[in-house]
Amino acid sequence: MIALAPYGPYWRQVRKFATIELLSNHRLELLKPVRESEVKASLQQLYQLWNKKKSSNCGKVMVEMKRWFRDVTLNVVLRIVVGKRIPNSYEGDETVKWKKSLDDLFELSGKFLISDALPYLRWLDIGGDEKSMKKVAKELDQVVEEWLREHKEKRAENEANSGEDFMGVMLSILRDAEEHDADTINKAGLTLAVEDTTSITMTWALSLLLNNRDALKKVKQELDIHVGKDRLLVTESDTKNLVYLQSVIKETLRLYPAAPLAVIHEAIEDCSVHGYDISTGTWLILNLQKIQRDPQIWEDPLKFQPERFMTTHKDIDVKGHDFELIPFSSGRRMCPGVSFALKILELTLANLLHWFEIETLSNEIVDMRDGPGVTSPKATPLEVQISPRLPTFVYQSRN
Repeated sequence: MIALAPYGPYWRQVRKFATIELLSNHRLELLKPVRESEVKASLQQLYQLWNKKKSSNCGKVMVEMKRWFRDVTLNVVLRIVVGKRIPNSYEGDETVKWKKSLDDLFELSGKFLISDALPYLRWLDIGGDEKSMKKVAKELDQVVEEWLREHKEKRAENEANSGEDFMGVMLSILRDAEEHDADTINKAGLTLAVEDTTSITMTWALSLLLNNRDALKKVKQELDIHVGKDRLLVTESDTKNLVYLQSVIKETLRLYPAAPLAVIHEAIEDCSVHGYDISTGTWLILNLQKIQRDPQIWEDPLKFQPERFMTTHKDIDVKGHDFELIPFSSGRRMCPGVSFALKILELTLANLLHWFEIETLSNEIVDMRDGPGVTSPKATPLEVQISPRLPTFVYQSRN
């Protein structure tokens, strides 16, 4: 996994593939139609669900949004990475197993192990977590291995179509790789691509909006101005004008960074930083959430206030340039998928809030407790009621 790999030739090569070949601005632009079509397909499924159940629920249908956000994000990632998507039934054995393994990976990665504090106890594997980690790693490796096999067979049959998704691109680039095994690098890049925390951020964003109805109203007003109720789809070009929604996303990332602790850094040699002597092997763990809720930097730090990014903090971004807001970390170890994540966040949230009226049952307050793991998922399901927001004829159009 690139995030945990030590600095060296392997890390540099995988990072290069990720930033230049897979997640460059040029490739992200080429993949814009895929993102837009997958978001549209997921919303159409949601509308069909409402249309099917509306009569028995007074025109409103209950939906669990944590799962929906996860599935739409996973569909975008799968289409881009390997040209696959989740079946409409969401019951494909391969997909379900893969999703479960990925959930287990995130949970295990964030667990505190006694052996982390007392390394000499590692051989005991207290709690069996190391055994579970090996099992999950094997399951994910088998899934990616099967995808690799399918792509290699397609390449042998039709060379011209080999570069249509990330896996095809990497197979083309790594055909003559010598320094590191091509399949190993390919799997590392693909694991990077699916290590997605975007759905977690979308869940928190919607939860915050539901608990702050004035902000939700402002998002809808902005959509009406820049998109209008006579058009169904919000495009990525439209999202550039949705300044308030962008501020909502920034404020969500500030309050609830998907990974509240940055990836562990380890000193590879003795050094001194601002008078502090640091020995080889020392771990440095950055508490992003603490920094982003620091009252010395942020006024009313626990208050959801998107307007701050349109006034006092309007020049701050989330791409590692401003250390008071680094939800994707910063420097060489910064998440290389930040631009990709922001595009999915903006596109999905904009379309969801444009298509549907969303509310909690009896206007209840959303439970904002977070769960365990290396990421910070919402601890409880996000169950909401949805109903169409646009005129019926708009949903029947092709735009």
